[in-house]
Amino acid sequence: MKVAVIRFPGSNCDLDAVHVLRNVIGLETELVWHKDFNDGDFDAVILPGGFAYGDALRAGVIAAYSPAMKRVKEMAKEGKPVLGICNGFQILVESDLLSGALLRNTSLTFICKWLTLRVDDTRTTFTNLMKKGQILKMPIAHNEGNYYNDAKALREMEENHQIVFRYSDDDGKLTPDSNPNGSIENIAGICNLEGNVVGLMPHPERASEPILSPFKTDHGRLIFESMVNALKK
Repeated sequence: MKVAVIRFPGSNCDLDAVHVLRNVIGLETELVWHKDFNDGDFDAVILPGGFAYGDALRAGVIAAYSPAMKRVKEMAKEGKPVLGICNGFQILVESDLLSGALLRNTSLTFICKWLTLRVDDTRTTFTNLMKKGQILKMPIAHNEGNYYNDAKALREMEENHQIVFRYSDDDGKLTPDSNPNGSIENIAGICNLEGNVVGLMPHPERASEPILSPFKTDHGRLIFESMVNALKK
């Protein structure tokens, strides 16, 4: 298995993702400059966190027109795993690979903290080793993570099992206090219809080793191990 981590101008979580994939999960992983990502020699692709193009105009919108995204879209159509983390999620939305929009946090401030997620769908490439309702601990670090979609789209996403992660309390309840950024229906991560393209605002690569977690957990690792499990099938 060979995984690509795409580096855009302004990416700053790319090396974190490479470290986890190579040294924690044990996958052959290549860091690829966005203009050079054009061949098909990868089984999966990760769009990392950061501030692509300095979040100019709107977070992720310029990177959505990068040469790399043509190949990412092809991989998505081929059913290969595509994961967007934080800024990568914003890029997937701006590329129309995922539905909705990511608005400024309701606090109008950058938020960086550990929080609780509830797993709402386990059919995806990145959640197949999890249980529905499972509680995960991961950190967020973003200014524009407030997920929004209209009522009709949200109903369709719910019916199609496209809402993957929600911010919750430790008991799995969706409360205003557990929602850090104002995301509609506490949504923290979603997927495409097929379940092979997933985007989430929390950072699993920062939660894949117990030494980095205040809770001494490695819940983020499950996302990458689920990807490996899906690729083996």
